[in-house]
Formats: sequence, structure tokens, C-alpha cells
Amino acid sequence: MRFAAYEHHHRRRVAVVEADGTLLPLPGVTSLTDLLAECGGLPGLLTAGAAALDVPPGPHLNQVRLLPPLQPVSVRDFVTFEEHVKGVRRSVSGADGVPEQWYAAPTFYFTNPHAMYGPYDDVPVPPGSNVLDYELEVAAVIGREGRDLTPEQARDHIVGYTVFNDWSARDLQAAEMTVGLGPCKGKDTATTLGPYLVTADELEPYRDTEGFLRLAVTAEVNGEVVGRDQLSSMSWTFEEMVAYASRGTRVVPGDVLGSGTCGNGGCLAELWGLRGERTPPPLRPGDTVTLTVEGIGRVSNTVVPGTSPVPLPVGRRRGRP
Repeated sequence: MRFAAYEHHHRRRVAVVEADGTLLPLPGVTSLTDLLAECGGLPGLLTAGAAALDVPPGPHLNQVRLLPPLQPVSVRDFVTFEEHVKGVRRSVSGADGVPEQWYAAPTFYFTNPHAMYGPYDDVPVPPGSNVLDYELEVAAVIGREGRDLTPEQARDHIVGYTVFNDWSARDLQAAEMTVGLGPCKGKDTATTLGPYLVTADELEPYRDTEGFLRLAVTAEVNGEVVGRDQLSSMSWTFEEMVAYASRGTRVVPGDVLGSGTCGNGGCLAELWGLRGERTPPPLRPGDTVTLTVEGIGRVSNTVVPGTSPVPLPVGRRRGRP
């Protein structure tokens, strides 16, 4: 089942999406995040979706503005593709290979849950950036609370999946991370989610013998394909990622966990590292980035000018005797 959040005639609704694009609104539901908190997992969500089948159909997809399918409670973004790590390390620092520590656990950082953009929204350039990049990812969405989960237990806590574009200001990111923290402003202006939340049962036919989802993923800039990969190239499954995220803490309904950026052109920085030059060039206003994930859908966002940064003083140097 596919769920979408949309705006139509200044009203926000949540609906089941039919194969022909007809939207079947869920009675009384305006937030998928709230619905996930009430449903208690995938069976409850499917039951709620089935209720929409008995109500009059709503508008067609081409008559509405699609919103992010949910407003996340939190967003953890992982880095699970070796090829991406190799390319970006070479691009940023000139280093080769993958740090041995990377293989020890599926590393992640928290990003901004308040900067979500819909699948076809315009996306602004982050203030002060001149090196904007896309990042092709898939995100798992949590539907049940849990903590200290095993990977086997974690499968029942994943309610579905959506396409995830982790927009990245590479110049801001590189400067911030020399401090040993971050990324912060290099990442938190925009993240695209969409076009739907596809329930986990829909993607089971794509699961391979190791538990990975074998989905073809493609990135295009201005209609030209610049990246292709298989989601199954990840080094950890989503269940392993959820288990690690829950270690010593909770995952809750509405949490979003990004896969990390796919390899083979999943972002421009990886290609810059491999080629030794910024080809293709950083994104500029007017560029359109389209990311397609088999079994889930497509998001397509056009870059637009952002605001100028608010001037700030440099830090005070507090020398001590």
C-alpha cells in the first residue's frame, strides 16, 4: 500500500494512492506521523488504509500538491555504501580507501526534521553556499516503538520506505567538519522525502537472501543520468541499522533512517573524487535533480536561489595567561 500526504484547496490530507493515481483520503486523518503513533505498526497502518477503500475517491495526483509523506519525529542519516565513502573522502581530503573503523558499525548523524521538502518542491540554495550537491538515498520509517532491538526484531518495527534526498552544501560541510563536529549548516537547509510511504510488505518481493532490498536507483541532473546503483550494495541491512539506532535508546513511530548515499554517482562529490575535477559541476539555481527508486517512486526538485546569510561576528579569542 502507498500513502501520500497532500494539499488540495488549502486543506491537508493523507490518502492511499491507487495504481491509477487516484487518492483515497483516510477519514479524519491529516498527519501520517500521528497515524503511525496510533497504529502500533504495519498491521495497524494497513487496517487504517483499508478504511479508505470504502469512502468516495478524492482528487487525482495531478490535481494536488504532494507534501513529504510524513513530518519526521527525528532523522538519522547513515553512511552504508563503501563506494560513496571512497569517492567523497578523496574529494574532500584526498585520502584513499575506507577507514577500518567504518566497518565496525553503521555510522549515522542526526539531521534536521524541520526542513523537509515535498517530492516536487523547489529547493533553495543554503545561505552562503556555492557548492550544492544532491544525495540519492532511501529511508526506512519506524512504525513501532522499541529499544535494544536485534536485527530480527527490528524488521517488525519498520513500517515502510520512501525516497530521501540529503541535499548537501559541500563547501559549508567541509569547513564545519575541520572542527571535529558536524555536519550542521552544510546539511540542514533541505531534505526531500517522497513521493509516498510505501509499506514494507510491498517491497518484500525485492528482498534477497541476505536481507537486502534489491532496488534499482537512478539519479538525473537536468534529464541526464549521472548515477545508477542497486540499493542492495549497502553494507548493512535496514534492520541492522534500526537495531544499532535503538542501542541504549528508543526508536519511535515517525523516526526516519536514511540509508546513506548510494554509490556510482549517488552524489556529485563522489564523482568529483573519482575524476579529480568537479564534473558535473555543483548544482545551480535552475538545475533539476530527479531521483528514482524502483518500487517506491520518483522525486524531482528544482534548485532556486536561497537567502543571503545573516552576518555574524567571528568567535572571540579568549587567551588565558
